[in-house]
Amino acid sequence: MALPRSRRTRGALAAVAALSLTLTGCGGDGGSGEGGEAATAPGADAISEPVEIEFWHSMKEKNELAIKAMVDDFKKANPKITVKPVFKGDYDQMVVAYKQAVQQESTPPLVQIYDIGSRFMYDAQQVVPMYKFIEADKFDQNANIEPNIASYYTIKGKLWSMPFNSSAPLLYMNADAVKKAGLDPDKPPATLDEIGEWARKLTVKEGGTVKQYGFNAALYGWFVEQLTAQDNAEYCDNGNGRNGLATKVNFGTGAGPKFAEWLGTLVKEGYATNTGRPTDQAQNAFKTGTVALHLESTSALGGYTQAAEGKFELKTAPFPKPSASSSGGTIIGGASLWINAAGHSDAEKRAAWEFVKFSNTPEQQAKWHAATGYVPVNPQAKSNDNPNFQVAVTQLRSQQPSAATSGCLLGIMPEARKAAEVGLEQAVPAGEGQEPKTSAEQAMQTAATGLQTAIQKYNANVGQ
Repeated sequence: MALPRSRRTRGALAAVAALSLTLTGCGGDGGSGEGGEAATAPGADAISEPVEIEFWHSMKEKNELAIKAMVDDFKKANPKITVKPVFKGDYDQMVVAYKQAVQQESTPPLVQIYDIGSRFMYDAQQVVPMYKFIEADKFDQNANIEPNIASYYTIKGKLWSMPFNSSAPLLYMNADAVKKAGLDPDKPPATLDEIGEWARKLTVKEGGTVKQYGFNAALYGWFVEQLTAQDNAEYCDNGNGRNGLATKVNFGTGAGPKFAEWLGTLVKEGYATNTGRPTDQAQNAFKTGTVALHLESTSALGGYTQAAEGKFELKTAPFPKPSASSSGGTIIGGASLWINAAGHSDAEKRAAWEFVKFSNTPEQQAKWHAATGYVPVNPQAKSNDNPNFQVAVTQLRSQQPSAATSGCLLGIMPEARKAAEVGLEQAVPAGEGQEPKTSAEQAMQTAATGLQTAIQKYNANVGQ
């Protein structure tokens, strides 16, 4: 199930408020060990008696049912361990709940945190780094985790959390509309300019009224991140925050302004529609056939497939590059699993690891993928035969991990994504014939430089 923008970024300010509070380690009564680099990974002998652990997650509806099914399967295979899944709200709400738990010394043994919360989790020093369990158990990371997925959650060369639900960006096409315009959906546009050319041919007007727009995408900051990586550029400095704390974001130049200006021109000329930031509105425009080309995550594929059934042929293509000379790749989205150390017994930490290992097995990843539509984290897991989904798998495996495709590790990344969206709002006019509030370059530069105070405050709190 795709997460609407209201659930993915509208709560970003609340999340950032929690992220920017002073980060300190804690240990509860009866707990053992510190978090972070000092944490240890207990062995299998840590579990001698039955143990129960809470697993905080942000999955709803069919995704939550899939988690419950995984928990049930795990219990059958591990009768001494009981995993209690607890829904804690959307991704942003989860981070706020987790920060409160840190302050109250009541973190859960296992927690799901979205991708852009990774820097905070690292800096909070509450967890057992996943690599410590991997090394202790001689777990074969290369064989069991897609390299381009693992790279996002790798810090200083080591994996800190286990990828769990991963998604990828795609170009979606109404193939019937494409064919009707004399275009070939099997030879899709590969760059923004090519999409623009198609959008002009795909736009249908009757009596001055647009019946079908050529293109649409939500004003979603994730797309700025994707296009920056496709341009083989880093979203933030210091090696995308992987060579040290990032001190600035770079979306004020390069792919950020290019995307904003490109989209703004299409909207002004009447070849694209501006549905604003909410992804659910952009998704509805595509589902109803109002637009022919559309950018979204693989997490939307299931809903799009159902909506298109009997109405139009749905096809997908790789996410576009800013230009033909762009040599980068895409960034995964989704979330990962973190094992908390501070305040938890060795038995709880080991139990959490056993569940994490179980969730990564080819069998469980295949079930998880089939039930949710997320990309299988384990390359040995069988993915569905839907050719529209295989586009995402091929796209993921065809690129080499790099600092650009690993994503930006930034303590205030939720706020950065929101700022990019504000920039897009300023640069993209409301509709045909209208002017933007400001130029694309000025809008994105202002949005980027406006983050400096928040970045400096976060870095000062971290003290690195």
